[in-house]
Amino acid sequence: MRSFLLFLHLAGVIIWVGGMFFAHFCLRPVAAEQLPPAQRLPLLSAVLGRFFVVVALAVAVILASGFASLKLTGFALVPLHWHAMSGLGLLMAGIFAVIYFRGYPRLRAGVAAADWPAAGAAMNRIRLLVATNLLLGGLTLAVATLGAYLVP
Repeated sequence: MRSFLLFLHLAGVIIWVGGMFFAHFCLRPVAAEQLPPAQRLPLLSAVLGRFFVVVALAVAVILASGFASLKLTGFALVPLHWHAMSGLGLLMAGIFAVIYFRGYPRLRAGVAAADWPAAGAAMNRIRLLVATNLLLGGLTLAVATLGAYLVP
C-alpha cells in the first residue's frame, strides 16, 4: 500500500510541477517572442484550460495519497519534514485554487472579449502565481528529499 501511495503521490507531483516548469520556462516565453497578444493569449488560455483540468486531478491525487500516507503511518509518528511537506503542499494547492478560480476566468473573459490588455494582465498574474508555486515546489522537493537530514 505504501508503495502504491508513493507512486500516486510522485506521479501527481511530476505532472504538476513538471507541467508548471514547462509552461513557465518553455511555452510562455516562446509564445511571447513569436506571437502577438491576439494569437498568444488565446493559445495560452486554451493550453492552460487543458492543463488545469489535469492539475486539479493531480492535486487531488497528491493530497489524497499524502494524507493517506500520513494516516497509515500515524500523524504523530511521522517525521517533522512530512508535516512541513504537507503544509507546503496545502499552500501550493491554495495558490492553484486562486489561479484556477480567479486568474483563469479573468484570462478567459479577456480572451473572449478580445480585450488583450485585460487578458494580458490576467496572464501576468497567473505567471507570477505559477512562479511562486514553482519556488514552493522546489522547496517542497528539498524538504521531501533532504528533510530527514535537515531536521533531527
